[in-house]
Amino acid sequence: MTAVLLSVNVGRPMASRHTDTGVTGIDKRPSAAPVEIHDPGAGTGCSGLTGDTIGDPRSHGGTDQAVYAYAREDLDVWQAELGRPLDGGVFGENLTTMGIDVSGAPVGERWRIGDACVLEVTSPRIPCRTFAGWLEEQRWERRFTERGAPGAYLRVIVAGSVRGGDPIVVIHRPSHDITIASMFRTLTTEKVNRPRLLAAGDALPEKLRRDLMRER
Repeated sequence: MTAVLLSVNVGRPMASRHTDTGVTGIDKRPSAAPVEIHDPGAGTGCSGLTGDTIGDPRSHGGTDQAVYAYAREDLDVWQAELGRPLDGGVFGENLTTMGIDVSGAPVGERWRIGDACVLEVTSPRIPCRTFAGWLEEQRWERRFTERGAPGAYLRVIVAGSVRGGDPIVVIHRPSHDITIASMFRTLTTEKVNRPRLLAAGDALPEKLRRDLMRER
């Protein structure tokens, strides 16, 4: 099956009582027009998508979390469990994909989307109270963690314009076995395994890699 970008989703600022800043951009909606993706810069707390909002710049955005992707296949599992429609963007993802194993991707895997844009997988999404408050589901952070399909943050290697319907092609797959799903378990429920994440090398988020080096 050919992998495809089902929708590219951007969020406008909205008030939230579940954030320290009082603002969130988690309500992301599919864009009918192409969206430019670029590196927002390390430490900026900005999104890599033009027109997208980051409500908590201390915890999200910047080079290593420029883009967030989630698989339609995983949304469908949650949709059946929760018993309500889950449209693309509802998990706060910028890219809703089909036909690519987002949570099974190794850290450092690179995707070309459309004609030019190249993104690199960096880390899993860790659920937070903003996410839980947005969905209004009981025990959501724990349930999301137990499911183990967190979706992936990506950094921008080559900027470009993308839109729904663009093909996704894996152009590089590293040889190590640190996937987004295994990294997620290590950062949440199996922290004793943190040192093995260093096998992913420079593809790890810079801050995490520095912390792991100090812990050795």
